[in-house]
Amino acid sequence: MKATPATVATPADEQLVTLPPHGLPGLLVLPPQPRGLVLIAHGSGSDHLSPRQRHTAQVLAQAGFASLRADMLNAMEVLDRRNTFDIPLLAARLVAFAQWLAQDERTAHLPLACLGASTGAAAALLAAHHLPAIRAVVSRGGRPDLAGAALESLQIPVLLIVGERDTEVLALNRQAQAQLGNRCELIIIPGASHLFEEDGCLEEAARVAVEWVSGKLLEG
Repeated sequence: MKATPATVATPADEQLVTLPPHGLPGLLVLPPQPRGLVLIAHGSGSDHLSPRQRHTAQVLAQAGFASLRADMLNAMEVLDRRNTFDIPLLAARLVAFAQWLAQDERTAHLPLACLGASTGAAAALLAAHHLPAIRAVVSRGGRPDLAGAALESLQIPVLLIVGERDTEVLALNRQAQAQLGNRCELIIIPGASHLFEEDGCLEEAARVAVEWVSGKLLEG
C-alpha cells in the first residue's frame, strides 16, 4: 500500500547554506536551543531536497536536534554515475561538512552524529572512521557493506534500520552487523520496503532513529 505524504507539525525553519570548499548547497535546521547535531547523508539518485530527508530533519528538530543535509556531488559530478558509488569521495565530502559545522558558532558546541541512507550510509561510516568528532552513525535502508574494512575498526555506536521487505539489503546489513560486533544494533521495520514508502513506515524509521540518537549522543 502506498503511503500518504509524511507530515510533521510546526515545521522548523530551514536555512540555505553553501558549503566550502566545493560550493555545494545545503539546508541547515536549527531548532531553539539545540541539544545535538545530525549530519544527514543522502543516497544515490537523491539530493538535499529529498522529501524523505526533509521529513527526518523535521522529526529531529522536534526532538531538539539541529541537522544539516547537503548535496554530496556537484552538477558535473552527478553526470558520472560512478561518482554516486565512490564512497571515499562521498565520505570526504561529509568530513568537509562536519568540519564546517565545527567552525560555525551556531553548531560548534553540539555533539555530532551522522544519519545516512543507501550509499550515504556507507559514506557516513567511512567518514566516522576518519573523523572522531562523529560519535554515532545511523544507517536507514543503507549499504554499510560498501564501507569495507572501516567497519571492523569503528568503535562508535551504529544503528542499522532496514525494511522487512528489503530482503537483499537486509542480508547485507546482517553481514555488516557481524563485522561491527556488539557496538551495532539492527532494527527491522515491519512491512517496509527499501524507501519506507508504506503507510507509517518512514515515520517509524524516523522515530526509532531519533530515540536511538538521543540515547547514544546525549547519554552515551
